[in-house]
Amino acid sequence: MANFGSRLKELREEKGFSQQQLANELGISNIAIYYWENNLREPKLGAVITLAKYFKVTLGYMAGLED
Repeated sequence: MANFGSRLKELREEKGFSQQQLANELGISNIAIYYWENNLREPKLGAVITLAKYFKVTLGYMAGLED
C-alpha cells in the first residue's frame, strides 16, 4: 500500500512537475514538498486537503488508504 509521500511523488510526476514547480503552483515551499515525499515530515490536514483538491483525488487516496 502506498504512503502519503510516495502518492504525492506519483501524482506530481504524472503532471510532469518538479518539486519546485508544484510548490510554486500551490504556494508551498519546495522544501516542504521534499520532506513530505521522503516521509521526513507529515503535512498538516489543510495541506493534504489542498493537495487532494489540486490533484482531484480523495483524501483517502492522497493518504494512501485507497487505490
